Formats: sequence, structure tokens, C-alpha cells
Amino acid sequence: MEKQALPASSCSVVLLEETRKGPHPLSNGGSYPPVASNGGLGPLTVGTGSSGGVVSGACAGPDKKGVVVTGAGPGYPERETWTRQMDFIMSCVGFAVGLGNVWRFPYLCYKNGGGVFLIPYLLIVFVGGIPIFFLEIALGQFMKAGSINVWNIAPLFKGLGYASMVIVFFCNTYYIMVLAWGFYYLIKSFSSTLPWSSCNNEWNTPSCIESFHHQDCSNASAANATVSGVNMTCSELANAQSPIIEFWENKVLNISSGLEETGQINWELMLCLMAVWVLVYFCVWKGVKSTGKIVYFTATFPYVVLIILLVRGVTLPGAYDGIMYYIKPDWSKLQEAQVWIDAGTQIFFSYAIGLGALTALGSYNRFNNDCYKDAFVLALINSGTSFFAGFVVFSILGFMAAEQGVDISQVAESGPGLAFIAYPKAVSLMPVAPVWAALFFFMLLLLGLDSQFVGVEGFVTGILDLFPGKYYHRYRREISVAICCLLCFIIDISMVTQGGMYVFQLFDYYSASGMTLLWQAFWECIVVSWVYGADRFMDDVARMIGYRPFPWMKWCWSFITPCVCMGIFLFHLVNYKPLTYNNEYVYPWWGEVIGWCLALSSMLCIPVSVLYKLFRAKGTFRERWAHLTTPVWGAHHLEYMAPDVKSLSSLSPGTDDNKVIIFESVM
Repeated sequence: MEKQALPASSCSVVLLEETRKGPHPLSNGGSYPPVASNGGLGPLTVGTGSSGGVVSGACAGPDKKGVVVTGAGPGYPERETWTRQMDFIMSCVGFAVGLGNVWRFPYLCYKNGGGVFLIPYLLIVFVGGIPIFFLEIALGQFMKAGSINVWNIAPLFKGLGYASMVIVFFCNTYYIMVLAWGFYYLIKSFSSTLPWSSCNNEWNTPSCIESFHHQDCSNASAANATVSGVNMTCSELANAQSPIIEFWENKVLNISSGLEETGQINWELMLCLMAVWVLVYFCVWKGVKSTGKIVYFTATFPYVVLIILLVRGVTLPGAYDGIMYYIKPDWSKLQEAQVWIDAGTQIFFSYAIGLGALTALGSYNRFNNDCYKDAFVLALINSGTSFFAGFVVFSILGFMAAEQGVDISQVAESGPGLAFIAYPKAVSLMPVAPVWAALFFFMLLLLGLDSQFVGVEGFVTGILDLFPGKYYHRYRREISVAICCLLCFIIDISMVTQGGMYVFQLFDYYSASGMTLLWQAFWECIVVSWVYGADRFMDDVARMIGYRPFPWMKWCWSFITPCVCMGIFLFHLVNYKPLTYNNEYVYPWWGEVIGWCLALSSMLCIPVSVLYKLFRAKGTFRERWAHLTTPVWGAHHLEYMAPDVKSLSSLSPGTDDNKVIIFESVM
């Protein structure tokens, strides 16, 4: 692997002598390394870690920041890498391209002016989505660490890593419920007659109706007239419900009257939840070597089913009207702030920014992988999938609107309702409906499964990176994944009760909401561009990929993206509305308190950890800041950042048990 020469703004750290014993340099301000001020060479004496050679030093010169190099040392397993680079691409596609692309983007596009929505969407892709997407992948690849240790690049802000871990943990906890519901529907699909296609079931109510005859009630004066074939008056028909909706609300959810009424556990749903967690466990337990193979299937098969559903959808009556609703531009919408806010929020949702999982995936890349090119390819796949899925969704919604004789605005919706009401209706209208239903829900399961197990992979990677080599255990990954899955499953039990949907919405609305992701992305940009240095990080990227990215990236990290993130964040805060379910049930005050606790549990990690570290450090504020923003390098940085340094493994230990001498030179 070719090594890159250091840019002028970096330091060469040359190891002359290392030992096996001695205290690790303290990060809490115990003893600060002296900083040379004349730009010349100077010896420095520091302690070494018990796990192997640890080098600590400071770059000379007023514009140079100190570095600390932590060696891998004996006992540290070598970090895994992807078997081939396509494993990384497919894992990112599997994680970032998920249910949100299918059930959220098409609805937002329709709601915000059709084709016009693509203007703010694409604009924010280039000023927010791609820059942060690239930043997270490049950071993981450069630091070779998960979402927590990656912030050794500026240890004072390690709270960013803890915040992302909290967010992804909550995401892993509630997102899997969608997979459990999909698995439940998949099992119910294996029957000669789909249970949601008729009103002859124990969970159906007298107001259930299989086919609507709105054309017979077009005359307003005929409100009390009886509609032929359904034995209902027109006024009763207005309040009638589809068997699909009743199956979802009365059978699957068996929903209670509110959050305060927990009700009984749905044991069928709980078994489905358990089965999905077992599946996730065996996808993740062996690490990226196995995960990288599984995503080839889970990431590509959904595209096959989407194409099949599109071919079927466009042949349905009313499909053309539905597609026109989707793409017909309404130029007046560009004047509304909400359109731009929706575009920005959707970018951060669909690109999986701020969760730390992209950082974990990037950390398994080869050091010289061209992650800059990868970021643009993945962004194109992600946004292209969202736009393509819109044609599938609205061809079906157009048919449903035509069948019920209502405007498409009354059937267009997003979220679980779209996946478990609109789509099942579509597959029930196809020949050999059970086969199509099983195919669709299998796709739904795969679409969410790869997002789920990559999220778990990101969380476990961050946890394992916290433990040094002396805690290495042969089965520590398997045990860690098992504990993570079990803990999430215990929390998920509250979501398979009759009040489970209300708990699910609390997690969805607060724990991984737009506000928490925007807050996270804002601080990521600030720390990299203003604390570590945007030019400095651009040099680091150039070391990896062999060339400097377009300066646009640096401008976005430094100015544009933080402003976009904070602007949308403040808009969300000012226009905050209490959470409701189906626009009818309003959550109690204590429910909102729980929700805000979920949101603040991640958002407060950043300021609290900064204040704690500054308080615990010693010296003046400037000394504390200088020490706590000194990057902590890994052993691989010696290999790639200083070509003249011999491999750590080839160096013989010195006779002094407590000291190591290094020289620093400014190149």
C-alpha cells in the first residue's frame, strides 16, 4: 500500500525508543507535554502505556497542534477490513436506503409541490447531505475507530460519540418494531385468502366494508338513500372502514384508548419480535466479514420487488392521476418555509446522518480507499431510490383514490400507515394475491433488516472500541451483540402491548427526531472544521485518497452546513407541536416529558461532557483547551503519516522501563 508524504501543515513523529511498562498519558490534565516554540527539534520524555508503545508529543510552531500516538501493542487484535470494497458500498446502501425512502419521501414530495420539491431537496443534498455523509465516512476511515473513539481527533468533544451511541441505541430499539409488524404480515400472507381482504373475521366491526360505492352517493340530497350491494345508507358509508384498516388497528395493534392504558401483550407479535431479533443477532455476531456478504442480498432484492410492483401499479386504473399528483409542480410552494424544512429533515433521515453507523462502516475501509467518490455514488443511489419509490407508491394511491371515489389527498399518507394499509391493498388486488403479499412483506423485511443490523453493528463497534486490549476476549463480540439485542428486546416488550403504538410514536418523534440529528450534525461540522481544522482534515483526506477534495467540502463544513443545520433546528424548536396519534389522541403531559427526556438524553451528552472534562483538567483555561483538543492518534497513523518511521513491531524495547524519547520535526 503506497504511503503518502506529509503536507507542510503536519508533523512527523519519529520513535527512537519504546518500553513495555509505565503509566498512560493522562487525558484529564495530569501532566501536559511541553510544546516547543522555536520550530526546531527537541526531545520529549513521556510515559508509555501498559499495552505497548505510546508516544506523546507536540508539533512545534505556533500553528501546530500536539499529537499523541497510541500504539496497538500486544493483546490488541488487528482491526477487521472489508473483504472487498463492494462490501462497504452495499452495507452503506443497505443501511441508508431503508423504509424512509419508500414511505416518507414520496409523501413529502406530493405534500410540498410535487416536482418542485426536488429543487430544495437537491440543493440541501449538496450543501448538507453529501458533505456530512462524506465527513462521517472519511472520519471513520481516517481514525479507524467507531463512533466514540473516532472523536479522539478532538477528545474534548468525545460527547459527540456518546450522543450518537444514544441515538442509534434508541433507533435500534424502536425501528425493529416495523420489522416485527412486517414479519407478522408475512406469516399471515401464507393463506388462501388474505385476512385483510374480507370483513368476515372476528376483529371486524359492523362498519367494515370491502368495496366502496361513492358514485351512488354523489348527490348530496341522497344522504339517507341505501347504497345497492352493501346495505348501508350514504351517511353510514362515509364512516365505513376498509378491512385493511381494521386488520391493522384491531388485530395487529389491538390498540388501546391511550398511552395510559397499557393493556395486554400481543403474544403473536412478541414471538415475531423475538424471531426478528434472533435473525439480527446471527447477521451481526461475526462482524463485517459476514455482514458484508448478507447485504448483497438484503440490499438488492428490494429493488427487484419495487420494479415488479411498479409494473403492476401503472396498469391499475387511476395510476396516471396518482403519478401526476406526485410529480406535478406547484411553484408557489417554494415560497413556504415548511417545504425547505421538510427537504432538510428528510435528507438527514434518509442519509442516516448523526447515528455513528456510517463512521463505524468507514472504519473497516482500507486506509487509502477513495471514500470521496464513494460518498457521491451512495448519495446518488439513496436519492434515486427515494424518487423511484414515489412512482410505485403513487400509482397505487391513485388507484385507491379512484376506487373509493375520493381525492388522492385523502388516501396519501406516510409512515407505517402507508406500508401496512396502502401497500397491502395493492397486493390484494393482484392475481394470486397471497404470493404477491408474501413477496412484498419479504421485501419490507429485508429493506428494514439491513438498516437494523448495520445500526446494531455501529453500536457494538463503538462499545468494543472503548475496551483496551487487556480486556480482549475471544467471544467478546458475540457476547456484546447478545447483550445489546437482549436489552433492546426487553424495552421492546412495551411496544407489543395494546398501548405499544403510542410508545413507538414517542420513540420515533423524540429519540431520533429531526432535532436530535440536526444538533448532532451541527456539532460534527463545528468540531472538525473549527476545533481540529478544516484545512487540516482536508490534508488528512488527501493522505488517504491521494488528492484533495473540491474546496466546496471545506466551505460546507465550515460555514454553509452548520448554518443550514442550526436554521432548521431553530425552526423545529419554534414551531414545535405536541405529539398526537392519528390527529385525534393528544399525549398526556407526562408522555411529553418522557419524550423530551429521550431527546435530551443524547443532546445533552455534548455540552455536559465538554464541561466535565474542562472542569476536571488542570491549569489555565487555555492550557486545558490546548491539552483536551490534542488529537490522540492510533498506530496506523505512524505508518501512513510518517513514511520514515519504522514499523512499531520492528523496534526493540529500550532498557529504561518508564520512558520513551521522541523527536519532533516540522516538515
